[in-house]
Amino acid sequence: MNLSAPTQIVFIISLVIAIIGILAALGVFAFIPLASVWIVLVAYIVLAAGCLMRGA
Repeated sequence: MNLSAPTQIVFIISLVIAIIGILAALGVFAFIPLASVWIVLVAYIVLAAGCLMRGA
């Protein structure tokens, strides 16, 4: 299995999701019903999938 760098759009999507998770942890987004840990985990999974799939 070869790893490749994620595309810029996948990186930006992952970064936006991670920032939303951090802001949820700080209480800025209190209306989000998920724990902030899960939101940041989704961001990491998106980034890992972008590294694993070529051309994604």
